[in-house]
Amino acid sequence: MDERLAALADRAEIEEVVRRYGRGIDRRDFGLVRSCYHPDATDDHGSFAGTVDEYLVWVERLTAKYSMTMHLIAGVVIDLAGDVAAAESTGVAIHRSDDPAPHLNLATGFRYLDRFERRDGRWAIAARQALGEWAVEIPADRWWPIPDDHPTGRPDRLDPLYALLGGLPDAP
Repeated sequence: MDERLAALADRAEIEEVVRRYGRGIDRRDFGLVRSCYHPDATDDHGSFAGTVDEYLVWVERLTAKYSMTMHLIAGVVIDLAGDVAAAESTGVAIHRSDDPAPHLNLATGFRYLDRFERRDGRWAIAARQALGEWAVEIPADRWWPIPDDHPTGRPDRLDPLYALLGGLPDAP
């Protein structure tokens, strides 16, 4: 494969991992989150630092406090160096809880600094550092209620996404 096409394919695969991570967190699909990391990966989220397995326990407890989260990940810049890459991703996350505590209802700006490694032909996170850039409280009384007749998402595998995915034909 042409070197430029190979670099594009590598960047696309890495970016897909970053986006699937956001999907996994928002749907509380921790198997999907796990698949974004190599088995010996580490994660540093500021108030947590440890192995990926320890991170999954921590983030599962953390996200259980929220009725919804939405991670909008953009601005992924990837620097390739053979089978290693540095990726910087910027994003905004919205967190909503039924608890009116201000620290549970917020929007936050963040960056992920990821060391990706290609092992056995697969790109995955080897080390992640999450940086908080800003946070804004969203008081509980400022949330606009979604009308009862409007479909909504769910933070679990009952989300309509999984019905859509289940309807895809099997890959050849």
